[in-house]
Amino acid sequence: MLINPRPAEQTAAVAHERVYRALRSRIMHGEILPGRAMTLRGIGQEFQVSMTPAREAVRRLVSEGALFLSASGRVSTPELSNERIEELAALRALLEPELAARALPRAHMALIERMESTNSAIAGVIHTGDAIAYIRHNLEFHRTLYLRAQAPAMLALAETVWLQLGPTMRALYGRLNRTDAPQHHRSILAALKAGDEPGLRLAVRADVTHGLRLLAA
Repeated sequence: MLINPRPAEQTAAVAHERVYRALRSRIMHGEILPGRAMTLRGIGQEFQVSMTPAREAVRRLVSEGALFLSASGRVSTPELSNERIEELAALRALLEPELAARALPRAHMALIERMESTNSAIAGVIHTGDAIAYIRHNLEFHRTLYLRAQAPAMLALAETVWLQLGPTMRALYGRLNRTDAPQHHRSILAALKAGDEPGLRLAVRADVTHGLRLLAA
């Protein structure tokens, strides 16, 4: 016989999910800089939840590598070493070209036009210097394509890498000194229109590793 959870348990689960999703989005999109410390009490106060949902949200994010928990209980966003950046760049280079290649047979013109629109939005936020919006739109550009791969496990792995890199990508943005949308995005769009799988793999690999390798240099 199934036992339905008590209302209090349901409320705690909803609160935990809300806090987790909000923090995950902030970290992934670079709203929290590397090495930023936070407390369970502070998280609870901000989201108006008890310590339990805050603790559960932090526990999940620590398990995904998005937050670091020290032996003393201090919670912070990780400051990645050059070796760690290289490792995560290598993971992106493995996962994302494969996702793009799997998406290619389902990349209809409406999808490509949506990606072109997102790329135009990227160009717009570059001129305003909005690093967070840049990261958000850049990930949207990639996610829009990868969703067509119909490979949810692979996409989940890619998103975990994005999550771990979020604060570092914010730090990287200032170094890139961009004045236009990433040049490799144009190559990705051209390869999609041409149905060119080798060209698509090459363009995606170049796009997802170029900036990170600059940061690790």
